[in-house]
Amino acid sequence: MSSHREAPETSKDPAADNTDVYAFISPDRPDTTTLIANFNPFQKPDGGPNFYEFADDVKYTIKVSNTPDIEADVAFEFRFTTRVRDESFLYNTGPITKIGDRTWNRPQTYTVTKVTRGGHRSELAAGLLVPPVNVGIRSTPDYPALAAQAIHRLPGGAKVFAGPRADPFHVDVGSVFDLAGLRPFNDLHLIKERVMPGVNGLQGLNVSSIVLQVKTTELTRGGYGSTQASDPRSVIGVWATAERQKSRMYDARTGTVSATGPWQQVSRLAFPLFNELLVPMARKDYWNGQEPSGDAQFAARVLHPELVGLLPGLYPGVFPNLAAYKKPRADLAAVILTGIPSGVIPGFQNFTGPRQADVLRLNTAIPPSANPSPLGLVGGDAAGFPNGRRVTDDVVTIELRALAGALIPLVDPTFTPDKAAAALTDGTSNTNGAYPLTFPYQATPNSGYAYSPGPASTGAQMSGMPTGGAATGGGSTAGPQDTALAVAGAAALAGAGGLLAVRHRAAGRDHAGTPAETPAGTSAS
Repeated sequence: MSSHREAPETSKDPAADNTDVYAFISPDRPDTTTLIANFNPFQKPDGGPNFYEFADDVKYTIKVSNTPDIEADVAFEFRFTTRVRDESFLYNTGPITKIGDRTWNRPQTYTVTKVTRGGHRSELAAGLLVPPVNVGIRSTPDYPALAAQAIHRLPGGAKVFAGPRADPFHVDVGSVFDLAGLRPFNDLHLIKERVMPGVNGLQGLNVSSIVLQVKTTELTRGGYGSTQASDPRSVIGVWATAERQKSRMYDARTGTVSATGPWQQVSRLAFPLFNELLVPMARKDYWNGQEPSGDAQFAARVLHPELVGLLPGLYPGVFPNLAAYKKPRADLAAVILTGIPSGVIPGFQNFTGPRQADVLRLNTAIPPSANPSPLGLVGGDAAGFPNGRRVTDDVVTIELRALAGALIPLVDPTFTPDKAAAALTDGTSNTNGAYPLTFPYQATPNSGYAYSPGPASTGAQMSGMPTGGAATGGGSTAGPQDTALAVAGAAALAGAGGLLAVRHRAAGRDHAGTPAETPAGTSAS
């Protein structure tokens, strides 16, 4: 989860399941913006001989809006083509040291097409190679060098990468879906267990990642490139989608599947955990097929989140102030559905206008932070979530605290958050490879050979250790009224007057520790 298997039908179609979206000003190339869309969740690295890959019959798209109507003004489409070289049952028939090696039996290529508002299409590149998966020390002996060959240049100084990466998201999946359990607070839960550290349920697992880095002026309205954060033209909204054609046919004579008909959106993602936590199960797949410009229909779920009503009951006596608060959550509606207006945080805004929409809002005039905080804006770092999203941002902790009422005083100064609201966390951090500081910003994918499944456990008395071992191996260096209330929330935030003052952090790194050294792939920079 951020959006891993978040909808019943989408969970049956993992190749089209959008897991996470990231948008941030590139720390090493601050005149560019990096856009990331990850798909195909919970990939076990040893899942051969038919390893995980992008689907040839899915259209993957990263979309950007730079106007208040939240329609796609710029989009980048990615289409993949897979072929089999010979009759071997093996994924590879020998070591793969170059992405063009004939020993790789199932190579995959892709095209990148830019689509601007009005339907103008321009193919930016074709025949770009995807790297193979990180099979193991014999098959992919120097995986970082191999993956570096899959960093491709595009016109205008852009870069692109598509291929497997270690999942940068972290969350205690096993606990949070067990009646909203948080292991560090097990003793406060209605059904008590012993306190223990959080367990990153994505440790050792990979995703299929599309990473695109383009000049920021390609994304902003009118090519705007100023450093004035107060200018509304500096804000963009980002989301990603996966589409399939409406008809799929299986030919038993050839064992192949073909598709035809108009394209239908089957997955979308922007703000992390929106569909996961806010949309009821019966409407999750419907939500996946909708455009963000129509998200006013979901405003009631933001103003009255189900989880907010459950927390005081699941953690008795911990959230008395939250339990007594019966007003609509205009703070969440503003942050999630419209962006934060000017006047709340000195020098900051990411307001896209009154239209409610689930998009990831990025103020491109705010430069990267020299000392990024994993708590982003809440931690005094205006370059982080919910101003866009970086791979290092701890969105689970940020959103838990927001749901628990930490931001209500911005719209209602009479409310005092419960003390627990400032301490909530699932207790996890990134336990896959360290986040690189350079493109493609996500760690080397975990190795099939080095992956170590943990011991089986059926009871509640787990040691707290994750069941899958992270190992890179392979030579790696390791309603109308509700709609009106949502709009009013943005206006109230504007008058709240800086209760979230941005402060400069004197020192510190993100929660993953010291960043990785520059990977070999950055020679394309």
